[in-house]
Amino acid sequence: MAWNLRSIGNAVRSTLRFLEGRSGSAPGSSGKARPAGTTAKSGQAAAGLTGTYPGDFRGTAKISYAPSPNGRPEPGEVVWTWVPYEEDHSRGKDRPVLLVGTSGRFLLGLMLTSKDHDGDPRRADDYVDIGTGPWDRQWRPSEAKLDRILQINPQDVRREGAILDAGSFSVVAAALQTRQGWR
Repeated sequence: MAWNLRSIGNAVRSTLRFLEGRSGSAPGSSGKARPAGTTAKSGQAAAGLTGTYPGDFRGTAKISYAPSPNGRPEPGEVVWTWVPYEEDHSRGKDRPVLLVGTSGRFLLGLMLTSKDHDGDPRRADDYVDIGTGPWDRQWRPSEAKLDRILQINPQDVRREGAILDAGSFSVVAAALQTRQGWR
């Protein structure tokens, strides 16, 4: 694995988050840390890593492509973060997400999947092909899910997976303009 300033910074941030979670154990507890954002009762992710999930983004936003190898998550980058399930925002899993813009203090992102949806005409407008990249260990072709816009706290980004090339990003941008009315 190649180490660069971005990966070292991400490792330091992950370690600090882990240590913050360990120091927050309550008196009389076992002292074992739970991941941030989990409940004592279930151990399930309650609402992301740093607090309550604000809900999926509704409305229109400006599409932005501004990737930069500076260690901060920015539109145009594929990152890994906790993504709540659509049917129950108190549960979810870690997944790759393409960042496409911002809204206030939140990043806006599209969930990626390696499952091919092109063969299903009922769902064809919900996905756009983005090709392959290092966000997938097996370099499988990926699709971005257009019908759900995630709001992501930048502190919840676990690691950066790659910068999506401008050509592939423009295909996603055009699809968002058509489907969501974004500018």
